[in-house]
Amino acid sequence: MDCKPFIVIFAIFFAIVLPCSALNVVSTTSVLWDPVQSIGGSNVKVIYLADPAVCPHVQGDIIPNRIQIEKEFISSADLFVAHNSSVDRQYVMPFVDDFMNANGYTKPEWVTLNNPDMTWNTPENAKNLATEVKDWLIQADPENTDYYNKMHESYIARIDEAGKMTPEEKDLIPGQKAISMLWQKNAAENWLGLDVVDYYAPDFYMGGKYSATKMVDRINENPKSYEDVLYVIENMQSGELGKGIEESLKDKGFEVKRVIFTNFPNSIDGVDSIPAVLEYNKNLVIPNDKVEVLENTDSDLPKPTKSPGFGIITIFASACVILFGRKIFS
Repeated sequence: MDCKPFIVIFAIFFAIVLPCSALNVVSTTSVLWDPVQSIGGSNVKVIYLADPAVCPHVQGDIIPNRIQIEKEFISSADLFVAHNSSVDRQYVMPFVDDFMNANGYTKPEWVTLNNPDMTWNTPENAKNLATEVKDWLIQADPENTDYYNKMHESYIARIDEAGKMTPEEKDLIPGQKAISMLWQKNAAENWLGLDVVDYYAPDFYMGGKYSATKMVDRINENPKSYEDVLYVIENMQSGELGKGIEESLKDKGFEVKRVIFTNFPNSIDGVDSIPAVLEYNKNLVIPNDKVEVLENTDSDLPKPTKSPGFGIITIFASACVILFGRKIFS
């Protein structure tokens, strides 16, 4: 029996399998998932656990289910990354720890942000986040330092491109009056240049002093202060807090539009990266729909990784067909 076809097949198989030593990364959120997979490129496989469209506080059933779906990946992951803030400290990280402990796996050594409460919804803050993530990858996989530095530069360029304003946008966006949800106030004012005349927040903030209900009270007490407001800015992950504010302004005859900013990649179809989040939010406050939300090219980036196994099996099977086909028909 001629063993050459088998030798070639196994040579192809091991050539495919052995280099697949990618860094397996578990991220609590899509916010960290994006820079990990954008900077890590072919050297990482990464998943995230929290649903990006919903506040983690209400995901008590969703996250454990996600952990069960991804249990094989999680149990053998090389790196666990988290904000270590209200986003994940109470509602994501403990579920992972409990899963690992209950199944006899090593407890994760979480790698977390230096500033757990850092934001990422402005270009500068997004770049700061990217740099910290790059450092995580280099520390975990120093052999690929040059690669991560190069991918980091490319990712920073994408953030700059998404966050900058064209001359036309500079004429249209800054100076417009808005009422903003607190979590988006910094981006609205200091990046987009909007004139934020007031803001609102969840009920737990400052004892409810800046709740949406209190915001409506302020509008009723002094409506003229709000007659030129063009936007009520929501934060998607916080729910529809601003809906009543919009209705209050419209009831008084003010032409106002409620726009819903997002903070999380993949919370909206096609908005699958932090650069895409920046671009999406910016385009929401271009007046008169003069510029529509662009179809961004970030959709080509890999989605949360499941398993490379099917790809390997397909290639392996193809090799068998080719080699045995040649043997049979030669």
